Amino acid sequence: MKNPLSLPQKLSFLAACTFTVVAPVTGYLAIGLAPVVIVGGSALAGLICWSLTYLRNPVEPRIILPLFILTVAGLQIHIVEEYVMGFAPAMSRLFGIPWSERSFLMVFALIGPVIYTLTSLGLYYKIPIAGFVAWFIFIGPGVAEFTHFIFPLIAPELLPHDPHPLTASIEGTRIPQMPNFYFRTTGHYYFPGMWTAVLPMIPGFLAIYRLLIKTNR
Repeated sequence: MKNPLSLPQKLSFLAACTFTVVAPVTGYLAIGLAPVVIVGGSALAGLICWSLTYLRNPVEPRIILPLFILTVAGLQIHIVEEYVMGFAPAMSRLFGIPWSERSFLMVFALIGPVIYTLTSLGLYYKIPIAGFVAWFIFIGPGVAEFTHFIFPLIAPELLPHDPHPLTASIEGTRIPQMPNFYFRTTGHYYFPGMWTAVLPMIPGFLAIYRLLIKTNR
């Protein structure tokens, strides 16, 4: 029989459930359906894995913390490529969503590192909610980066057969210079972030493996 959750564990579980619902809904209202699938799916998978592992049995920092730091370090390098090559406007054209570079930088380049830093501290002290954030990072920005290899094969919502950058207003937001990376149009198999996508994926996969193995022992 499992021991009942402590108050900090209950509060962490409540916070994680709230994030799993609020984050994708907020993303949907601000941008569109894509965040619901990517963020919501990653958060839900992370919530399930975390509740079965770290929530009740936090692992030693020496097991999870180095892999988390490697994952977010790889993620930040990956974000540099995404920004330089125009990930946000490319996604806007691909899915017809109003994702500006300003909002991309705000979330991933400014707010993200603050969360990663605090999560590292939380993992060091075995704070339950930190484990959820780590699981979310391992699954979302970690494993789910494989989607970069799928995006070039999807026809964009906006002028898929025009290879030139497009400036247009999407739901009232002007998105300038949206590039087209559709493989059948450009002849080049690439999407912003694809070259460095494996950097967070490798430690992300390894972390998931180690956490699941550690829990099942």
